[in-house]
Amino acid sequence: MLQVKFFAMLRGIAGVESKEFDISAPVTVRELKEIILADIPALTEALESRSMLISVNQEVAHDNDTVSDGDEVAFLPPFSGG
Repeated sequence: MLQVKFFAMLRGIAGVESKEFDISAPVTVRELKEIILADIPALTEALESRSMLISVNQEVAHDNDTVSDGDEVAFLPPFSGG
């Protein structure tokens, strides 16, 4: 199982804080996004945003990076603070 976490406004759009996805073989982050969007299409605009930060096992990741069974993937929208 691959654990996907949604932070901030993504949690509200997805309706869940995290969700597990069963992947049989390693996939790229881009392919994972497609799997997530097939399940939660309301996230399309947010996940396609260029400012979306993605982490795999708490390391910054990009669309061509690979994720495997047992990994933790987090989607973090842009945020501000001071």
